Amino acid sequence: MVKIKRSYTVAPSETTPTTTLSLSLCDQIKLSNHGYQLYLFINNNHSHSHSPPSIHTLLTSLSKTLTHYYPFAGRLNYTHKNHFLQLHCNNKGALFLQATSDLTFKNLGNFDSTHVVQKLLPKINYDVPIEHVPLLVVQLTEFPCGSLTLAVALSRSLVDGASVSNFINSWAKLAKGQNFNSTLPPFLDRTLLDSKILHKPPRFQHHEFSPPPLWEEDSNNMLHRIKKPLYETTMLKITKNQVEKLKNKANNEKNKVRGYTSFEVICGYLWRCVCKVRFEGNWKQPTRLTTLVNCRKRLNPPLPKNYFGNATFPTVTKTCSFDDVVHKPLGNVVGKVREAVEKMNDEYVRSVLDYIANEKDMNLLKDRFYNFAKNKGQFGGDPNLYVVGWTNFPFYENDFGWGKPDYLVPGIINSDGIGKAFVVDEGVGGGGGFLVTVCLQPLHLDALKKLFYEDIEMISSSKL
Repeated sequence: MVKIKRSYTVAPSETTPTTTLSLSLCDQIKLSNHGYQLYLFINNNHSHSHSPPSIHTLLTSLSKTLTHYYPFAGRLNYTHKNHFLQLHCNNKGALFLQATSDLTFKNLGNFDSTHVVQKLLPKINYDVPIEHVPLLVVQLTEFPCGSLTLAVALSRSLVDGASVSNFINSWAKLAKGQNFNSTLPPFLDRTLLDSKILHKPPRFQHHEFSPPPLWEEDSNNMLHRIKKPLYETTMLKITKNQVEKLKNKANNEKNKVRGYTSFEVICGYLWRCVCKVRFEGNWKQPTRLTTLVNCRKRLNPPLPKNYFGNATFPTVTKTCSFDDVVHKPLGNVVGKVREAVEKMNDEYVRSVLDYIANEKDMNLLKDRFYNFAKNKGQFGGDPNLYVVGWTNFPFYENDFGWGKPDYLVPGIINSDGIGKAFVVDEGVGGGGGFLVTVCLQPLHLDALKKLFYEDIEMISSSKL
């Protein structure tokens, strides 16, 4: 279905510093694998068509971009003490794959499948030492119908959504022949997110790093006894009008100084829907929602706008029951999301940094945060929801010379993330709506696709 025609190693076009950089404490809590973005450029003969890209132009512009973003051309390694990550800026380069596919697609529906998306993402070998794993891998795939996909895999330890957006935007501008001076150069000093008070205990209880709730044994069936259950993804479209309906319901139930944001409402509503379809007879089943908060502007002083690195910190809602999430008013569950987001102020984030700095083994912290349910749970998966927001970033402005992308699809297939979701702006012509990509067990996905829309229509007139 997908054939790799050629691979290229892309190094910075000019001499860049060769040095070893310590990653920030925020970088240290991220996984060392890659996060994926899949851009779709659809030629449906009814809108614009995409001229075949010049591989030379893409490679040359990427090389120029890496001159400024040279950490992407380096490699990671672990320190012997505490398993902290270091970044060797050694100019080993990024990997670019040129591919073709016999798939023909005309709409987003072709990508409502884990298997299709997976084939369009670059394969990365994690069986080799981490020092040999490229931090940036790109795959361009061309289709007989004239459509294109551009998949970008970026090391989670290096960047978050804001940094990714700045990098790809810079690359796209250079590919179109624009001057790099038209964009801000990356700010590479990561010491701004290190602990300022070493060996002082944190000032808060950081429940985001405490073990999450697990499935309890009291259920009506044996579904969760499958230790490694199957999982699939689906893509749910939610229009601006539908979001407004949810906002109106949630805001009317709670007298708030400011109305709930679209992201807060979508998170709370999705959490409720997921709990409904997962319910197996135990309304006391504990659950919580985890999300990431971009803290660049929440710090005092704020981080530079062009800060290159991770500045998103995890936050969790208070643990509650399925009954709380499903049967209490929508404003109640959305309020739990807001509470988790709003607590991420300067004082709290500084305490998080001190918490991380006091950890004796970073691998143990990450294992507890990412893999606790998988390793310790008696049953497969976990009863929680992890939501990532990719909204309000100019991803759809990335024009490499053959038009702006029609859609952005997250590649969450490598996350073992049963109970993970991405909220993304719908894109060009979306009317202000959103795409919600959800990863659940297949049985739950079928129920979710039906319930998600039914409840929105009922919500204005019911006591949901």
